[in-house]
Amino acid sequence: MSLSAQTYWAEHAWLNGTVEPGVVLAAADTGYLTAVRPETPEPPAGAVTLRGLTIPGLANAHSHFFHRALRATVQTGGGTFWTWREGMYHTAERLDPDSCHELARAVYAEMALAGITCVGEFHYVHHGPDGEPYRPRHAMGQALLAAAEEAGIRITLLDTCYLSSGFGQPPTRQQRRFSDGSVDAWAERADGLRAAALASGDGRARVGAAIHSVRAVPADALSTVAGWARERRAPLHLHLSEQPAENDACRRAHDRTPTRLLSDHGVLGPHTTAVHATHLTEDDIALLGRSATRICLCPTTERDLADGMGPAARLRRAGSPLCLGSDSHAAIDLFEEARGIELHERLRTRTRGHFTAAQLLRAATEGGHASLGWPEAGRLEPGALADFTTVALDSIRTAGPPTHLATEAVVYAATAADVRHTVVAGRHVVRDGAHQLVHDAARSLSRTVTRLRRAR
Repeated sequence: MSLSAQTYWAEHAWLNGTVEPGVVLAAADTGYLTAVRPETPEPPAGAVTLRGLTIPGLANAHSHFFHRALRATVQTGGGTFWTWREGMYHTAERLDPDSCHELARAVYAEMALAGITCVGEFHYVHHGPDGEPYRPRHAMGQALLAAAEEAGIRITLLDTCYLSSGFGQPPTRQQRRFSDGSVDAWAERADGLRAAALASGDGRARVGAAIHSVRAVPADALSTVAGWARERRAPLHLHLSEQPAENDACRRAHDRTPTRLLSDHGVLGPHTTAVHATHLTEDDIALLGRSATRICLCPTTERDLADGMGPAARLRRAGSPLCLGSDSHAAIDLFEEARGIELHERLRTRTRGHFTAAQLLRAATEGGHASLGWPEAGRLEPGALADFTTVALDSIRTAGPPTHLATEAVVYAATAADVRHTVVAGRHVVRDGAHQLVHDAARSLSRTVTRLRRAR
């Protein structure tokens, strides 16, 4: 095997659920792994050394980039999801393509520093504050694609259909910029954004679809969005049963749960990911599991917004693969999201051991990439994308456990601060804890967030 600057030597690597010492990871200039060779006790000449545990890159399957501007400010006082939403709308009103790009670039850099190599951006701030399209029409979406490229991570831009404020209700003043007016207009604009992403030739950007929720997309439009995604073999995401109030409103409007409504309109399936899935009936769980619909859990957000705890273990047993997202970005830490799944189940049942550490890590890696339409990522094996992250095993949090328990140490004790290296397409994006492309992420975040708060 010829060595190059794209050859890495991992002190320890997580290979198909097993921690192996001394592993060579060779990446071609195409960005794919050409060889994964364990039992290599010393770094070969010219290889870049990765000290710690190297795992497949983490996938953040659910992001709203601009929610990062709310961090800390919404942790004061009380309220519910619905009062939090008003503050979120206030921030969304102030976005334009320039601030969108600057904020997203810094947020995606924060993700890279946390070991995330791919983000699913649930994007619905499409137009100007008055609802008038930008020129070009895809200015906001293109700003997000450019931000991810500059931050060095992959993105699946989930272009979101958002047409109503509730069942049978038009968008509010604050929601006008989210709406294309009709599902056909949404599909036309989404096609244009997808074509622009393909024409860029970057290879690290893909465009999927999203149904914001059953309250925001009328029932007769659901199959159109689902069909758009199916015809283009693109991932489809949606918010599902995050709040009991939405379930109650859906029953009043359609005499069925949101899950049943989605099933009746052909939305569920293995290429669909339901985000949150917190307040479900047993019939809902069975429908999701039988259809192999994926579930994206966001434990830090679900705690922060007092949403509740979704039935993760029952969904997995029913047949739904799991993945993770940081959603509102109260924290950007996929290790915290991963252990949150198990810890929530412990609180609910007062018993332990619902998920193994390996299952949780797969949800944070392979599960998330599959959800976002990157089935070639999330594993360390020849032919997979050369996307991986290295977590320190000698920090104050991870030091001590024997090597064969490194997976448990990382899942249950590590934080984003323990990430030492992030490699995307064979390129070092984060090295020794420092971002190699965005050197001013914290300063940029502070500057952009301050400007958004002051805007009128």
